[in-house]
Amino acid sequence: MSIDVNAFNYVRQLVRERSAIVLEDDKRYLVDSRLSLLARREGLASAQEVIDRLRATPGGPLQNTILPELQRLRTIERKLQIWSCACSSGQEPYSLAMLVREHFPALVSWNVQLIATDISTEMLARSRAGVYSQLEVKRGLPGALLLKYFEKLGLEWQIRPELRKMIDFRELNLAGPWNGVPLTDLVMLRNVLIYFDIDTKRQILGRIRKLLRPGGFLMLGTAETTMNLDDGFELIRTDGTSYYRVRSA
Repeated sequence: MSIDVNAFNYVRQLVRERSAIVLEDDKRYLVDSRLSLLARREGLASAQEVIDRLRATPGGPLQNTILPELQRLRTIERKLQIWSCACSSGQEPYSLAMLVREHFPALVSWNVQLIATDISTEMLARSRAGVYSQLEVKRGLPGALLLKYFEKLGLEWQIRPELRKMIDFRELNLAGPWNGVPLTDLVMLRNVLIYFDIDTKRQILGRIRKLLRPGGFLMLGTAETTMNLDDGFELIRTDGTSYYRVRSA
């Protein structure tokens, strides 16, 4: 099975940022072929699994830049607000919770609020339960974290209660009212804008810009941008990844 379009877009964005090489649309087969060779060498099932592991690798700008900067900015009030805008089955907010627990022990005593929203009530129910298959937890999750933050549940794995209670899962349509969404320090809007038309993208970005607290961050998917949609954001590149902050006046 060849890699999907989103996976290809992720790879070519990564290649462009790290080497300035542009992979055109017709190079998807080449990426799939090269990564399939790497997968076999590393004992992985497919090129898609290689990409899944790259995406799930902890650290990067969140660990090295974004969270340290927010910790510095909010050190007096000791409060941090994070919003995962389209949480799907919950991997993103739970990964964020693990990142905070593992690498930012000082934040444990802070008021750290993680809100995770999605339009699907079915996905929200699954997220709240925090139950994942063996295949899902193998995609980039180190064994030590699996044993530390999951409990075996038959043939599946469940996020431990102390991690589940860190996240407030809510139903929300990004194209509708945003009732109860507070001012936020970090907005995760990865691989969501691609599904909206241009006018809706502009509306969503404008509303996020107004919700971000001073010094806050916005993260989009590798194939997404604020360019030609909202010039109020400034693009920043670090650790091979792009993210955004509200442009200074």
